[in-house]
Amino acid sequence: MPHSLSSSHIDARAFIERKREGGRIAPAEWHALIRDYADGIVPDYQMSALMMACFLRGLDTGEMTALMEAMLASGATIDLTHLAAPRVDKHSTGGVGDKVSLVLAPLIAALGVAVPMVSGRGLGHTGGTLDKLESIPGFRTRLTLAEARAQVERLGCAMIGQTAEIAPADRKLYALRDATATVESIPLIAASIVSKKLAEGLTGLVLDVKRGSGAFMPELARGLELARTMVELGTTHGVPTVALLTAMDRPLGRACGNALEIEEAIHALHGEGPADLMEVTFALGTEMLLLAGVARTADAARFAMTDAIRGGAAARKLAEIIEAQGGNPGVVEDPAVLPQAAACEIFTAVREGVVARVEPRAVGRGIIALGGGRTTVEDTVDPTVGFVISASPGDRVSSGEPLATVFARDAEGIAAGMAALREAITIADAAVAPLPLVSHRVTASGVEELGAHRAAV
Repeated sequence: MPHSLSSSHIDARAFIERKREGGRIAPAEWHALIRDYADGIVPDYQMSALMMACFLRGLDTGEMTALMEAMLASGATIDLTHLAAPRVDKHSTGGVGDKVSLVLAPLIAALGVAVPMVSGRGLGHTGGTLDKLESIPGFRTRLTLAEARAQVERLGCAMIGQTAEIAPADRKLYALRDATATVESIPLIAASIVSKKLAEGLTGLVLDVKRGSGAFMPELARGLELARTMVELGTTHGVPTVALLTAMDRPLGRACGNALEIEEAIHALHGEGPADLMEVTFALGTEMLLLAGVARTADAARFAMTDAIRGGAAARKLAEIIEAQGGNPGVVEDPAVLPQAAACEIFTAVREGVVARVEPRAVGRGIIALGGGRTTVEDTVDPTVGFVISASPGDRVSSGEPLATVFARDAEGIAAGMAALREAITIADAAVAPLPLVSHRVTASGVEELGAHRAAV
């Protein structure tokens, strides 16, 4: 039976024991626990133990919903109900080379949709949108709610992190889970993402759920379960929600690393993005525009996005956002403004054959080894390091052919990067067909399989 609660502080140890033994934490108990954690009364070491117990034992739907609502209630929300424009955001479950948010937020805002985007930092082997944005000289992701609200009113978009005002309990848990290997849990991922998104005051939400070897949920069944869980959470809390399952069995695009991905996103907004990046971007953007009511059909949505890129409106919107948040908008016209790595070296094919695999987890771990990610909460990130990988599964290559470039701080970093690429890139006599870039669409009505390919405009 649930423990009775009083106005005194809760007994976190009792909850750890109960969940460790497979018991259930009641909704009122979750609210009290998260309140005390946000207030600093429950220490990180106890919450770490509880998260591991939840990771191993799971949470039922009622527990997950209570955790999400408690994290949402731990802070304030962005009140944008007075805006005439629809308010739609997109969130990814995380991948390697996934810079879609950097392209999509200014693109959709340029089409008249308010995008109050609250993003996170790198988690596990995956990169984080905030770390990428902060590689732009001067860019501030730590806006107050009042600043974010004013910017969305004026520009239609703000790209921020969780402040002490927005779901602060989730902000603490997010970093804690990264450092304690408790990321890959459907209830914890769903509660974390949806709590942040509900705090944005949205009228629609689009989710990018990754599948494949580089995803937190590699298996299709688990990816679909996560998608259905988040769609149900969002929809039942008044936010129409759509999820797409997209491939993460290889990095998305060519650039992997914070400043490198900003540069590739800028090229994409100028109409020069890699085909796979643009396919995923257009698929997610289509769902955003349909939810917003800005486009009536998928074809109309794709035409509008293509026009915004070709006409320069999307790139101009990114420059406006960067300038408003303290960054150097000149980066949009000259990406050389970005910080540059001190050393670089070409990685070449050791034999003739076919690129059979570009393993995203190995690439992600390589970025961390170079200093471009975190192994502890306190780690600082070097924005300059990473990889540009030109090779894709299925490519036929010759011995000695360039496949990638390592960007590093020094010779030691170059060696670490080359070792990571040797692990990540496999050349064989043949390659297995990669996963379709966009494979499934999940709504409150059910799951739709989209087929092997969705052509980008």
